[in-house]
Amino acid sequence: MRLGWMLAFACVCGGQEIRLAPVISGVRNPVGLETPKDGSNRLFVVEQRGTIQVWDGTRVLPQPFLDIRTKTRMSGECGLLGLAFPPNYAAKRYFYVNYTDSACQLTTISRIRVSDTNPNQADPTSEQAILTQPQPYPNHNGGQLAFGPDGYLYSGLGDGGSSGDPQNNAQNRMSWLGKILRIDVESDHAQYRVPASNPFVGDAQALPEIWAYGLRNPWRFSFDRESGDLWIGDVGQSRAEEIDFQPASSKGGENYGWSQMEGFECYRRGCDASRYVRPVWEYTRENGDISVTGGFVYRGSRYPSLTGTYLYGDYSSGRIWGLRAELRAWTNRLLLDSDASITSFGQDEQGELYVVDHNGRVLRIEALATSPVLSPGTPVVNAASYAPGLVAGSLGTVFGSGFSAAGTFAATALPLPTTIAGVRVTIDDVDVPLYAVVNGNGVEQVNFQAPWDLAGTSAAVRVWRNGVGSAAVAVPVQPVEPGVFAINGEAIIVRALQGTIASAVRAREYVYIYATGLGAVENPPLSGHGSPVSPLARTRANVGVTIGDVPVEVQYAGLAPNLVGVYQINLRVPAALTAGAKDLVVRADGVASPPVRVTVE
Repeated sequence: MRLGWMLAFACVCGGQEIRLAPVISGVRNPVGLETPKDGSNRLFVVEQRGTIQVWDGTRVLPQPFLDIRTKTRMSGECGLLGLAFPPNYAAKRYFYVNYTDSACQLTTISRIRVSDTNPNQADPTSEQAILTQPQPYPNHNGGQLAFGPDGYLYSGLGDGGSSGDPQNNAQNRMSWLGKILRIDVESDHAQYRVPASNPFVGDAQALPEIWAYGLRNPWRFSFDRESGDLWIGDVGQSRAEEIDFQPASSKGGENYGWSQMEGFECYRRGCDASRYVRPVWEYTRENGDISVTGGFVYRGSRYPSLTGTYLYGDYSSGRIWGLRAELRAWTNRLLLDSDASITSFGQDEQGELYVVDHNGRVLRIEALATSPVLSPGTPVVNAASYAPGLVAGSLGTVFGSGFSAAGTFAATALPLPTTIAGVRVTIDDVDVPLYAVVNGNGVEQVNFQAPWDLAGTSAAVRVWRNGVGSAAVAVPVQPVEPGVFAINGEAIIVRALQGTIASAVRAREYVYIYATGLGAVENPPLSGHGSPVSPLARTRANVGVTIGDVPVEVQYAGLAPNLVGVYQINLRVPAALTAGAKDLVVRADGVASPPVRVTVE
């Protein structure tokens, strides 16, 4: 295990962690997938040409649910673009659509009723227009409709089109374009109402329907069905695609920056980035990813490894990523490089997720259930000495295969998580804190902390991926098992006064080293949490150090402040040492570490 993974957190992402299973085929240019949540388990496929098809769980029904091809036309970004079912749809028997007219000059949001005699047939003659918006250009029409946890209808409108928002619609709060609107369509069917809690109610300089603004084309957004958080995929101009995040606690009014900002950077020269809400993630276009399609947070039950992950994709490249907040940082990883032209994602009543392919398919997202295999012999070792066994509170490493996709997936903050990239480690069936999951240079490993309450003389260790576990291996538990962190056999030496890495030590110099396996401490922290600064967590074992068989003055031996499961030994280099390479050995209660080299100047 490299010490750098303990002192700095990073994430290099990539691999294949999901697959797409065909569910529906033969539909025409689909752009959306919705469920009425009425217990029927039906899925409704929105076709851009102006029709909605019903999949009843086994087949697409012969007749469309809705056909409004006389009112709209598929062309570029125009056509039937959005569908939403209201809460308690089974009793209400109506729904909402978003479409552009045949000339692609007007967006309409309408309410349409379902036939009294056939639940799979809508009545297009019952259409009631709720809201209309002229479109100055034929692109950037938005189209998403979604009911929020508050029961209000949220609708996304692009900036009106062309390039660079020439009319400055996204920043103009007297225009609906470039916005997400929030309206009450359920209280009064004669007209919509503006919720009194909307952020610009009473503001003469803003339209009251606006919930958020500064968006270029929020083609697809969704609410986390568990937390209520809002996730927005906003299509970029020429540099970056972005994911915007609005917590459920928001009161609205966020300005996401377009057309002053594009992603993390200024689009207009001299913009003040501090004025805008930055995206939580962006990706740039050099790899052929040019049009983001927002997705959903996975809340299904089939694939626990995906739980809490926001899945989204790119229309052009077909790539699908997973984004999640792990403690105080965002981590993003490539889940699949697919051949789909991803126009939308969808979820069924159970929270399982689907990809909508513009080429005529709907595909279910399935996590790969690869069973991890631990290496033969001694797969679980001390993270510094590589000796077999575990010590309570100290760091361990497990080697094997099938742990993860290629790359390094590291914890990003403290306390350490118990899941990284869908991977868990259990000791005696208890999840333990993880530092990193690594697959590189033909070696797969997981670096973890043994819990402080680990007891007994042996423990069962397993690695889990996507809910599938390896066979358990019995690992000896030791009271102490000292090891010294080294690079290529050279001890990592830090000059105490400067706090810098030293290539060599000098007589009478104050330095410290990092170690593992020194056993129980005073003032122990919780497992996965950083070690205390005051009072320090000193070892209970008697710790000694020799360099070239010369005893060294130990000024402190205990946990390294603010690190997890790492010990620090502060030393004063003996005056009697001669120059040259020497062996450094740490002993805890008489148990010696493997020797590591140190150079004496």
